[in-house]
This record gives sequence, C-alpha cells and structure tokens, in this order.
Amino acid sequence: MRRSQTLRALLAGLGVALTSAAVPAAEPTPVEIEVYRTPTCGCCGKWVDHLREAGFRVAVHDLSDLSAVKAAYRVPRNLESCHTGLVEGYVVEGHVPASDIRRLLRERPAIRGLAVPKMPLGSPGMEHPDPRRHEAYSVLAFGDAGVRVFSKHRP
Repeated sequence: MRRSQTLRALLAGLGVALTSAAVPAAEPTPVEIEVYRTPTCGCCGKWVDHLREAGFRVAVHDLSDLSAVKAAYRVPRNLESCHTGLVEGYVVEGHVPASDIRRLLRERPAIRGLAVPKMPLGSPGMEHPDPRRHEAYSVLAFGDAGVRVFSKHRP
C-alpha cells in the first residue's frame, strides 16, 4: 500500500470512529419567564398556560398590587395591562403571544420590552368562546426611543 493510500485509510477510519462516538445534541434549556400578576386574575393564568404550552418555564409571583413592578421596569402607563413578565432582560406587558416573545429573544432589539395594552379579546389568555368577537391587536415595542408596532395580529 502506498503512503497516500495508507493516510487516506487512516483518516477514513478516524472519521468513522469520530462519527460513531458523536453524542447527540442536548435539548436546549427552556427559557424562564417571571410573571407578576394578581392572584384572582383568571386571564393571567390562561396566559401563563399559553406560555407553558409554548415551551417556556414560568415562575409566577402573585401580588395584590402590581404598580411597583410596573414602575420599577418603566412600563409606560398607557401600555399597562393586567400582568407583567420578565424574560432575559426584557419586560413583557400583557397578553403578548409566545411567538412574539420568541422573536424578541431571537432578534434582541434595543428596546425595553413588548406590550399588548389593555386586554384585547382573542389575544392569548383572552380567547372568547365566540371567535367572531375576537379583535385585531398590535404588540408594541417600547423603550427609550419611544413606542413602535412590533407585530400585528388579526382574528
């Protein structure tokens, strides 16, 4: 056997050995979202269920008054909703869909957070039994540069 053939055989053998010893990639650790809500709010619980179904880990903190949380994370008053979430340095205010949170974490824009003001029917956690009553709504990005539309959702 010539020297080059021996080297090729050796490298091919190593490739097979390395391939057969490869360890499958581990599943990524689910992202954790901390959610601050009032204990009696049913739609907040449904939003938490929506996040869990989407693969997030959720730590829920029940408080009788959320104004201190909203002030600490500088949620503009006109964007407030019934619960506030924190995820990897961002604020998530209100019924923001999990798909928008995933996009936020993938794109990492220079914003403070996302908000769905008020509680629009049809947003995650605010589903109505009659889908004809669902409303179009926008997810808003907010921060030092102001407020802009991050995404739009239609029934």
